[in-house]
Amino acid sequence: MTLSSPSADRPSRRPVRRELLEGPIAATLLRKSLPVVGGMIAMLSFNLVDSWFIARLGTEPLAAVSFTFPVVFAVISLAIGLGIGTSAVVARRLGQGDLATVRRRATDAALLALVVGLVLTALGLATIDPLFRLLGADEALMPHVRDYMGIWYLGAAAVIVPRVLNSVLRAQGNTLIPGLMMALAALLNGLLDWLLIFGVGPFPELGVQGAALATVLSWGLMTAALFFQRELRDCLVFRQLPLADMLASWRELSRIAVPAAITSVFTPLALALVTRIVADHGHHAVAGFGVGTRIDAFVQIAVLALSMTLPPLVSQNIGAAQHDRVRRAIFGCFGFVLAWQFGVWLLLQLLAPWLVGSYADSDAMAEVLRAFLWWVPLGLGAQGVVILAVSSLNALHEPGRAMRLSVIRLFVLTVPLAWLGGVLAGPTGIFIGMFIANLLIGLVAWLIIHRRLQERAPPVTYSG
Repeated sequence: MTLSSPSADRPSRRPVRRELLEGPIAATLLRKSLPVVGGMIAMLSFNLVDSWFIARLGTEPLAAVSFTFPVVFAVISLAIGLGIGTSAVVARRLGQGDLATVRRRATDAALLALVVGLVLTALGLATIDPLFRLLGADEALMPHVRDYMGIWYLGAAAVIVPRVLNSVLRAQGNTLIPGLMMALAALLNGLLDWLLIFGVGPFPELGVQGAALATVLSWGLMTAALFFQRELRDCLVFRQLPLADMLASWRELSRIAVPAAITSVFTPLALALVTRIVADHGHHAVAGFGVGTRIDAFVQIAVLALSMTLPPLVSQNIGAAQHDRVRRAIFGCFGFVLAWQFGVWLLLQLLAPWLVGSYADSDAMAEVLRAFLWWVPLGLGAQGVVILAVSSLNALHEPGRAMRLSVIRLFVLTVPLAWLGGVLAGPTGIFIGMFIANLLIGLVAWLIIHRRLQERAPPVTYSG
């Protein structure tokens, strides 16, 4: 496969296709996943660091910011969808050697991200009160919610645009710069959290507003730094912006980005519903659940990285009719995530006293967080199977089946069983319900993939 770089007039050859078709499966996936893992660690650290600093302000500010997590996650999911669409379109045009269209699509993708960010700013600021009251925030928490989201929404474009710009780089095979930029942004976020939340030195003491401002400034500075990256700058042409070409770009991007974004938004939507269920059990329950969900997201990094690197291998080998290699790759990943996540669960049990002591400022919150750390991560291996099954089904060109599997996991099993568990046994019951839901849908996902691969495999013929 030949890929062309906009920064050069001649194509550069990269052994992507042959590696995915012929390279050792485990080693190939490891090499592809490591840069993704680094970037995801940096991205997820934003919320963990914010929570750690905000926990020093008390239970109510931490509970308030916990209510914002599903909304923030939804915006990030939209950005991920735009990034998926951008990467797919740009990579395809690079493969065709159509450098003029590469520049057009990359530029228009950045503009679309900016427009979406500005629209979200306007909608978000206008709906803070009704949205978060609907999620369960009461009068004691709403001032903190307004302080945080009033700043965060102003920087929505700064959250979305860099993810799209990074996708342009990844489409060219450059995963180092995006990972490095996100790592630097995470370090800057931690420093600004400390300075702005508590008012260190000449900086004002802003509380939860400082946490939001730290995030916006970090992403904004990363966006500015990306524009100085030569490979990306060569892809962006803002001198001429014909409306017809821009609309054509947006249509092409949307055909991929919209379904990906909708599927991505399912998870934060379900998380918002579970947060609403948890809210009935008090501020301490919301605070403990909020911290738990941040830890939960962090310990799934290996699974999420594989969900980005497994699909290209599956797609290319299906196209080459190497069905046995596809089966070994998918079920090998299933087995890996089950073993890996169980190991992570054991590690969390060792770290639980320290984690609870670091985040909980009351016995009630500590009890909730301890129950979360026992039950929810225990089901993450099965949840990993579902996540990889969904990404594999998309790679097999069965997005409808992938979407249905996600809907069943989140809205048929997770939310109803969490509600039932809460009715029967309070916060601990909610977490047990989530654990059972993951086990059930994990088994369903395994069986669906097994059946689909059997149906796709060519019939065995015998000679002699």
